[in-house]
Amino acid sequence: MTDDDIRSAVDADVCAVKAVTDAAYEHYIERIGRAPVPMEADHAADVAAGKVFVTGDPVIGLVVLEAHEDHLFLDSIAVHPDAHGRGVGRRLLHFVDARARALGLPEVRLYTNALMWENQKIYPKYGYEVVERRVDGPYDRIHYRKRVA
Repeated sequence: MTDDDIRSAVDADVCAVKAVTDAAYEHYIERIGRAPVPMEADHAADVAAGKVFVTGDPVIGLVVLEAHEDHLFLDSIAVHPDAHGRGVGRRLLHFVDARARALGLPEVRLYTNALMWENQKIYPKYGYEVVERRVDGPYDRIHYRKRVA
């Protein structure tokens, strides 16, 4: 699998997008005390808006991206647990960088729940730096950015 195997999701992928997202995030429910935001997303609307990119047949990983004037926001990244350890997440993160560059955007931004401690070890390995920690409603979030241009 290469970055070329990552494609825009289509309507037929919506069920798989939900299934992979749920599988990737469900183990956090007990830890954070509620369903993580990506599990409650309107996947059909995100796919229809062109925000979702998937990999695998069947789908094993995805990213949800939102282009802003000055950055690309990585809203969600999900890899099915059965595909862990195969480099899927790494390829998706490289795709996000390439997408930001293709759109002429100088940086990628994301946030993660502070209780998703695994992510705090992963993102810095890929060049993300902590910008701030902020409580948004019931969520304690760590905000990251990565300059790509």
